[in-house]
Amino acid sequence: MVEDFWAKGWVKFPFDPALAEWVGQVLPAAQQSVTAPEHAEWLDCEGTWFVGVDALPNNELGQVGSSKPLSGTAMDFIAAHLGSLPLHPGQVSIIYPGYPRPRKGESEAAGRYRRNRDAAHVDGLRPMGPDRRRRVDEPHAWILGIPLSEASPDASPMVLWEGSHIPMGEAFRAAFADQSQTDLSQVDITDIYQATRREVFETCPRIELPAKPGEAYLLHRHCLHGVAPWPDEATAGPDGRMIAYFRPECTNGVAEWIETR
Repeated sequence: MVEDFWAKGWVKFPFDPALAEWVGQVLPAAQQSVTAPEHAEWLDCEGTWFVGVDALPNNELGQVGSSKPLSGTAMDFIAAHLGSLPLHPGQVSIIYPGYPRPRKGESEAAGRYRRNRDAAHVDGLRPMGPDRRRRVDEPHAWILGIPLSEASPDASPMVLWEGSHIPMGEAFRAAFADQSQTDLSQVDITDIYQATRREVFETCPRIELPAKPGEAYLLHRHCLHGVAPWPDEATAGPDGRMIAYFRPECTNGVAEWIETR
């Protein structure tokens, strides 16, 4: 499993009773976050996507209220091979039937990219400014996805490009070569990122990664990934396809984020 993670850029963990128990304990808080007034801005794509950044009210151990800390096989794997980090309030990402519809402020080209390329991206590289240039704004250490609701496998699963973390990582290290350590967060990586993304589409297999409550998956921070559209035949309950994501930031910031491991 460890070798697969470093070679492929992702790993999926089978059903874990400890994780399933945690899901059951935090689900009510996740459900409540959708209608909380302070999170109203996160319902986008004409009501088909609840972005839910930092919407889960957990502490640094993953506890929500009186729930147990987040534990189990996935967390043990992370602690052993990537290192434990304090957890931020989890993202509650929910996809509903009809996704993707146009996102507020999104151009027609961006909408096509969302539909045709699953809005594929590397986390932490948010477009900024009128020219939408990209810098490493949030140097995430890893990405852990934990399903909170039951949905059919085709209900807008996570999508990733297997092995994409390798060319992406090489491109990022090239972009940051000879840069001052104090200037790393200001380095414009737009051009090399977009060129490498096109290369990844041509050379890396696209993998759909559905999962159920009690299962989890872990992505390398440089892995290109996105969300598949919701087909007419897909099914889910009233909670839609709900996943909690944890993406703590690297202790040493961008300088650490650049490295493969």
